[in-house]
Amino acid sequence: MHLLLATTNPGKLRDFQHAADQAGNTAITFAPLPNLSAIDPPEETGDTFEANARLKAVFYSHHAPNAWVLADDSGLEVTALQNRPGVRSARFATDLGISDPTRSTDENNNTALQLATLEETDRTCRYRCVLALARNGIVHHAAHGTCEGILLSDPEGTTGFGYDPLVLIPQYNRTMAQLTPEERLTVSHRAHALRNLIEIIRTEATHRL
Repeated sequence: MHLLLATTNPGKLRDFQHAADQAGNTAITFAPLPNLSAIDPPEETGDTFEANARLKAVFYSHHAPNAWVLADDSGLEVTALQNRPGVRSARFATDLGISDPTRSTDENNNTALQLATLEETDRTCRYRCVLALARNGIVHHAAHGTCEGILLSDPEGTTGFGYDPLVLIPQYNRTMAQLTPEERLTVSHRAHALRNLIEIIRTEATHRL
């Protein structure tokens, strides 16, 4: 099965490919959705990760007739913030009105999160990811993945993206931005979701035999 990924984020593309390789599933291959940068993205109006993943999968599948299109929605939930930023993870700084145009989106969001949690003592958090697989406007499968972490006050590490420098992974006592690609695969919410999706696809294929 050849899947087109509805993302231009190189970090997500890397995680998906690594997870598939680790799963040993050579029957599933990935490629970015053609001309994705030229397509105006849909408004993410869902109030859950699954709702947004589904609407993106449906939308982008109309731009690739008869192809299998995989879309994801993912983000960080902070317990002390009642699971915010959640589905607004990519827009958290904008929502709080503290974006600096001279800094990257990741830098602004990390600063916003640091400020929002400055006085919080509960530092537990989790990454959450939902994948939706669609074809010709119909979602056929959805899969979930999570990764538990502890929010740091100051960023550490440079290999991740998004909130990775602020999220300590207890199993390794390092942030997601300090892990090797192999280590990320053991804990990543995106990798867990993809492994779950692959298992769903395998199970369905077995039942059809």
